[in-house]
Amino acid sequence: MFGVLAWILTVATTGLNEWRLWFVSDVSVVTSGVAWVGIWRACFYSHALPAIENCRSISISDSFAPAEIPVAQVLMVSALVCGLLGNLSAAAAMRMVYFSMKDRRNVGTLFRMAGGLYLLTGACSSVPLLWNMYSVLSNRTIHFPPDFLLPAAPARQQLGAAIIVGLFASALMLVSGVLFLCYRYAWEALGDFREPETRPEQKSGLPNGDQRGQDNPAFLREDNS
Repeated sequence: MFGVLAWILTVATTGLNEWRLWFVSDVSVVTSGVAWVGIWRACFYSHALPAIENCRSISISDSFAPAEIPVAQVLMVSALVCGLLGNLSAAAAMRMVYFSMKDRRNVGTLFRMAGGLYLLTGACSSVPLLWNMYSVLSNRTIHFPPDFLLPAAPARQQLGAAIIVGLFASALMLVSGVLFLCYRYAWEALGDFREPETRPEQKSGLPNGDQRGQDNPAFLREDNS
């Protein structure tokens, strides 16, 4: 469940624009005073332009984008793919544990695969998140083209909700990976789990092989003695 929840939060983190909150001093165009800079686009609200919400896309080939943005685009998509494969492996492993009665020889492999993919997902997502968080905390600038209508240096920056949600998702992914790799059941000798053989009926302990039951004298009525 941690892995599934973490993957859903990773999907949300990848699509959110609120990676960086840019507070601008000139509100003549950005009338809201704040712009949202994500890894795919930059947006702001304005009452001075025809459209209320104005967004410009950020491509991996844009020369103005700092290195942490194209790296985040690649690694976050890689994290989505690895997380999906990890969830599929984890589902197959848990299904084999609970529903397979005969052949469980591959359960260890599935647990290792799920744990490794979860760890890889957490690493792929945590690197761009921490890098962008450092850029925000150090107030790094971005030289946007003129059509973005954003200044190169904001008055101040603040961490957006996407980074906070993404770091939480990365932590859940790492915990899920450790749990799957350390699950003790997967490393035990599982065997084929065949049905137990029917044991032969035990011989009676009565003398001469007599298996007939005997009345307990304690239950005999006195008038029948």
